[in-house]
Amino acid sequence: MSRGGTNKTRDEPERRCIATGRTEPASQLIRFVVGPEDMVVPDILGRLPGRGIWVSADRAALETAARKGLFARAARRKVAVPPDLPVQVETLLARRMIELVAMARKAGDAVAGYEKVKAALTDGQAALLLQASDGSEQGKSKLRPPPGDHAHVTCLTGSEIGLAFGREHVIHAALMTGGLTTRVVEEATRLSGVRGKTSSGMSRPADTRPGENGVGDA
Repeated sequence: MSRGGTNKTRDEPERRCIATGRTEPASQLIRFVVGPEDMVVPDILGRLPGRGIWVSADRAALETAARKGLFARAARRKVAVPPDLPVQVETLLARRMIELVAMARKAGDAVAGYEKVKAALTDGQAALLLQASDGSEQGKSKLRPPPGDHAHVTCLTGSEIGLAFGREHVIHAALMTGGLTTRVVEEATRLSGVRGKTSSGMSRPADTRPGENGVGDA
């Protein structure tokens, strides 16, 4: 079981966080590279060229790495760190998660609205219950997530979920079984950490295995 509550089902590379010293699957950390003018740039998709610098998807870890000059130490040279780096990472992760949910909707693998979500849950078609962080707790409690430790995500706001469905505001949504659902859970794990909160099935275990360094390419 990984940090975010998702089972590690594939041979995934691990990287060491420069702030915490913990070694975790690369999908649960944020990769950074040093871009033009020696600026530290978040690489959410892990595709930018250059040597990777890795930080846990955790707001405190990001703030520590920036405040203590850990990016410069990992890069072995002076670098510039944007003062709003945690906010940049949060924005990019939220955008990525919205894009994935929108892709699932276009593929016919996601529904929104209380009645449609309730039907998908009742029929056993839903693999993931997605509910707005700013929705009524009483209203959200009327829907029971599917079985599993990572089947309930609450790190997006109603307006953010709404963007994925082309609506102004969405409180309840559900994703069906499929590859995109797994990726949504992974991104939700990272976003939850960066937003300084946890959502159902996304707690952090007490122990992680130490690694060798916090740099390297995925």
